[in-house]
Amino acid sequence: MPDEQLAVAAAEITVAAAPESGEPTADATTPRRLRPPPPRLAPIVGLVLVLTLVGLSGWLGFKAYQLREAQHVRALLVQVGKQGAVNLTTIDYRNAEADVQRILDSSTGQFREEFAQRSEPFVEVVKKAQSTSSGTVTEAGLESVSGQEGRVLVAVTVKTVNRGVPDEQSRYWRMRMTVIKEGDGAKVAKVDFVP
Repeated sequence: MPDEQLAVAAAEITVAAAPESGEPTADATTPRRLRPPPPRLAPIVGLVLVLTLVGLSGWLGFKAYQLREAQHVRALLVQVGKQGAVNLTTIDYRNAEADVQRILDSSTGQFREEFAQRSEPFVEVVKKAQSTSSGTVTEAGLESVSGQEGRVLVAVTVKTVNRGVPDEQSRYWRMRMTVIKEGDGAKVAKVDFVP
């Protein structure tokens, strides 16, 4: 009899657990739990994330390098433009050849060629007039940049003393200087006086 009682109890449990028609089963009412991704997918996802971060860091680092390099080139172009203006406006008749050579050393291209052709008559005029001029940059700025070339606007105050003229004369000039980066430095390639 104990076996019969056990069979009856099992049947009651089965009947109690069986759903009546129209009622949803327990599986349909309980929310399904999402399973975590299989363990072999996690390292792949992690590797993709790490590679993405490394690529992004490299790209940002390269962009920062390019920005610093561009700022360096801009500063160099302005500095060379300012120095070129000082070189052109600071001439002493006692050192005229050295002053002209300084201008030639800091220039390039067609400007250098033209200035070299006119340098001897220029030195003669400076010596004959016993002229001494001193240029001071009052303002300078970069007008434009294209690759390794820039246009620099420079405002210069030039004080000049000539033989026979007792008082010092001051003149104010504005120059547009085209400066080209060459190697680690830069040189003046063109000079225009701006009215």
